[in-house]
Amino acid sequence: MPNTKGINKVNSYNLNLTVNNKAVLVAIEPHLTLLEFLRDRLRLTGTKEGCSTGHCGACSVLVDGEPISSCLMLAAEADGRNILTVEGLVKNGELHPIQAAFVSEGGLQCGFCTSGMMLAAYALLEKTPRPTEAEIREGLAGNLCRCTGYHKIVEAVQQAAKVVSHG
Repeated sequence: MPNTKGINKVNSYNLNLTVNNKAVLVAIEPHLTLLEFLRDRLRLTGTKEGCSTGHCGACSVLVDGEPISSCLMLAAEADGRNILTVEGLVKNGELHPIQAAFVSEGGLQCGFCTSGMMLAAYALLEKTPRPTEAEIREGLAGNLCRCTGYHKIVEAVQQAAKVVSHG
């Protein structure tokens, strides 16, 4: 029988955070990533699991307004924080201007990178309402797309910037 003296046998952690402007209080396993928590526990499946190493951006969400790779963050680290997923961009059943622009400008194809791209664009437009093309490309730099070649995505962000800055 192995010696377990001194080993902390914590089976759950009480997590208290805000997700898409809704308070969430739930017990979770300490090893659960934020990505797993969002997808498996809250059923917010817009956040995708791509590389699981933080390089592709498919799992990007905003934590206190900053884009992060949810595959690299433990859910417990989000305690007390404000999380925004792509689902949280929708207000009263209406697409956010960023979401609408991705549709109208053809900034999505397979859709796998789209939620991370949209959240990166949202964070960018919050800080820089009228970004240049270079600023848009830099703001999206942590998100990889295999389908679009980025041109339509940049155009979508430019279109959204026009709407958001006048809204």
